[in-house]
Amino acid sequence: MRLITLLIMTCSFWSCVKDKPQEPGNTVASIQADRKVLIVNEGNFGWGSGTVSLYDPTTGAIVSDYFGQQNNGALLGNVCQSITRHNNNYYVVVNNSNKIVVVNAENFKKTGTINGLVSPRYLLPVTYNKAYVSDLYANFIQVLDLNTNALSGTIPCRNGTEEMISIYGKAYVSNGNSEYCYVVNTMNDIITDSVLVGKGAAGICIDKHSKIWVLSSGDAASAQTGKLSRIDPVSLQIEASWSFNAGESPRNLCINKTRDSLYFLNNGVFQMQINSVALPTSPLISQGSKIFYTLGINPKDYTIYVSDAVDYVQKSKIEIYSPNGTFITKFNAGIISTCFQFE
Repeated sequence: MRLITLLIMTCSFWSCVKDKPQEPGNTVASIQADRKVLIVNEGNFGWGSGTVSLYDPTTGAIVSDYFGQQNNGALLGNVCQSITRHNNNYYVVVNNSNKIVVVNAENFKKTGTINGLVSPRYLLPVTYNKAYVSDLYANFIQVLDLNTNALSGTIPCRNGTEEMISIYGKAYVSNGNSEYCYVVNTMNDIITDSVLVGKGAAGICIDKHSKIWVLSSGDAASAQTGKLSRIDPVSLQIEASWSFNAGESPRNLCINKTRDSLYFLNNGVFQMQINSVALPTSPLISQGSKIFYTLGINPKDYTIYVSDAVDYVQKSKIEIYSPNGTFITKFNAGIISTCFQFE
């Protein structure tokens, strides 16, 4: 009986342990790993420093504050918003600190800081040596010289610019405070056109047919519902558009590696094929009582990463699901995980 009791207690212990998120620490996760995921964590607005966590999907190793570890405990600032890799550098956009921190992609050591920004959101390289920086409050898009890491100009645009993509010599800029997606000629840095996509546009991506998809969350104050639009980048015509129900707030548009399946958050994780004729009616992954904050699709294996902000004070829980929505594992990252960079 004592042996049976011991076996039952041991099994119960292991069943509890496997459901507990792995706690981050200074583990063997390395930027040199063949597969890795960088997770940008905002930190608490105004009083907490943002961080970048490093996760190795192969070993499960996690480093909670990888930037601090590689830079003698240095702080990134407040609030960390996004990360972009280009020219063997990572550009970490730090929104509330009005700057972009440049780090070496080989070892994640800081190499410079780009100051003079208002409230930066995302960085989009449009040529080898030039990038655009969207901004939450500035009435312009910043032009950045990547050779010198100096701001070289501005493109007048209504404040609230968010995610951007580039195709056929044009940049498409979503805007949360406007009903339009703006089109910029990347040769002369001039807005040449706009496309009506609805209020609250923030997510944007390109599918395998080179069509542009824009997700707008809507605006409750003006009774505008969220909208998903597909745009032809040549004619700039909206080929298809779907409206969400009143009260819904879709966000975090993503696309998989083969660029034939869309994903977004809307009180759960939803999946939609690019050839669908209607919006999905049920989530691929239910949210339940969790606070799903951001979403990412790993191009290496199509796994779905979603962050649970918990209470916006504790460390976020990162959950990983298979492409069909089956739970795989979870671990803790930093406070308010907001962006995934898959390598």
